[in-house]
Amino acid sequence: MTRFIDFGEERIRVIEMVDYCPQWVADFANEKAAIELHFNSVNIASIHHIGSTSVKGLCAKPIIDILLEVYSLDVLDAQTARIELLGYEVKGEFGISGRRYFQKGGIQRTHQVHAFIVGSPGVERHIAFRDYLIAFPKIMLEYGAIKKEGVKLCNNDIEKYVAHKNQFIQFHEQQALNYFSLKQNRS
Repeated sequence: MTRFIDFGEERIRVIEMVDYCPQWVADFANEKAAIELHFNSVNIASIHHIGSTSVKGLCAKPIIDILLEVYSLDVLDAQTARIELLGYEVKGEFGISGRRYFQKGGIQRTHQVHAFIVGSPGVERHIAFRDYLIAFPKIMLEYGAIKKEGVKLCNNDIEKYVAHKNQFIQFHEQQALNYFSLKQNRS
């Protein structure tokens, strides 16, 4: 989570990394229920808990990441007022083609939703990486150590923090995709 501390007229951005919290499972379930209630469920295929808060034992910025699989981005775009009613800010693709991104909580972000078309590479990548970290606890712990190191080294610069862990993520996302592809071919 990125939070801000006020020092008089100056605000300082702080990247917060915390140990795993079991409450995140309930936080996701509550938000999933709210999304299902407010959206046309005909367009929603699945709602997944992704990101570090979805991996038991992994430290995280305490922001619940939600993956929304939809049949149509056009239908989702037409329904953005519904997600705004839940307190989300609509961000569009926000740098990733084929995604719709929503943030909740303002500068004290609590949730973020990543919406992709069913079966798209974005869906596959997020779910494979999550499941890979769960399947390989040593890699999960290594990732946690890299994240903590990144927070210490980045001086609260989110771009430096992301860059610090990027090589690890890129390598292991590919490993995750390969692992689950091989696993499916054996079935």
